[in-house]
Amino acid sequence: MAWNEPGNNGKDQDPWGNRGSGGPNQGPPDLDEALGKLVEKFNGLFGGSGGNGGNGSDGGQQSAPAPSGKLIGVIAVVVAIVWGGMGFYTVDQQERAVVLRLGKFLETVQPGLQWNPPLVDDVTKVNVTAVRNHDHVALMLTKDENIVEVGLSVQYVVSNPKDFLLEVRAPENSLAQATESALRHVVGSSTMDDVLTEGRAVLAEEVQVRLQGYLDDYQNGLEVSKVNIENTTAPSQVQDAFDDVIKAREDEQRVMNEAEAYANGIVPEARGQAQRMMEEASAYREEVVARAEGESTRFTKLLTEYQKAPEVTRERLYIVAMEDVLSNSSKVLVDVEGGNNMMVLPLDQIMSSSSRTSTNTYSGGSTANNADLDQLTNQVIQQINSRTTSSSTRESR
Repeated sequence: MAWNEPGNNGKDQDPWGNRGSGGPNQGPPDLDEALGKLVEKFNGLFGGSGGNGGNGSDGGQQSAPAPSGKLIGVIAVVVAIVWGGMGFYTVDQQERAVVLRLGKFLETVQPGLQWNPPLVDDVTKVNVTAVRNHDHVALMLTKDENIVEVGLSVQYVVSNPKDFLLEVRAPENSLAQATESALRHVVGSSTMDDVLTEGRAVLAEEVQVRLQGYLDDYQNGLEVSKVNIENTTAPSQVQDAFDDVIKAREDEQRVMNEAEAYANGIVPEARGQAQRMMEEASAYREEVVARAEGESTRFTKLLTEYQKAPEVTRERLYIVAMEDVLSNSSKVLVDVEGGNNMMVLPLDQIMSSSSRTSTNTYSGGSTANNADLDQLTNQVIQQINSRTTSSSTRESR
């Protein structure tokens, strides 16, 4: 049976539990009545009284009961649980959290699970391990009044999260301005050659030291880990002239290297020749001294022998001297026994004539062989025999 059909104990009942007097449909109840019933049900769940259930003097309508203190406590507990759950947060290993309580710095929180009262504390996480980069390019005036274009990159990390967030309004902007100041100071104290060539490493170190000093003075919580000089060039307006200067410097260095290589090749050779000449001179000196000492020793021994037997020693010396002289001669002297004449055999002439004869005989042309030597020997023997015979004949007469 529908709720709005008659016959339900003689009364109409709507979905909200209201009973009418049997008249026409009264419509849905107002909002105050619905809220009152909801509060009544909550009180029933937690053991509270249902309020005044009788009909009033105004025609039997029920009055809405007032909320009890237990319901307010439950709502407060729920709100407290939700509020407390909102205060939990996690700080990663590479992060640090800066906590502000009512706008004032409270603490710096380490990694892990943390809790701070929400709506009271303001938590800001900062990554302290990520390496950040700042690029800077500018035209600089050097010590020798030349303009160079220097480009560098600054690598830095956040070392103090509190100072990074609270001490300076814009830490990255402060870093850029400090980089500009440090770079201009260092380049302004250097020459163009140092900036463009071998002084770049020193330039980077000096800029890093000076830049870190500026950041420490500002207390912006940044730490410079590395400064890299990306490029150092002359301005584009004078780049061609600068390239010519660089080329000339490279040619100068190349010529110096070639000269040094040539000197390294010549000087050791000259030193070796000088050492060889010194060694030869020393050897010659030793030879002369040794020969002189040997001659003096030999003369002393000859003198001793001469004093013992003068005639024999004199004859021996004479024979040795003649042997030394005649050993280098091409003539042979033959002493004829029993005569006063001495025969001279010109062996050089005989050998030359024999060589010419042998050359005419053999078209191939070669020097004297064994047959030629035998012929020469026979000629010598014949001449000796003939001269011996003539000498004997003269003596017999």
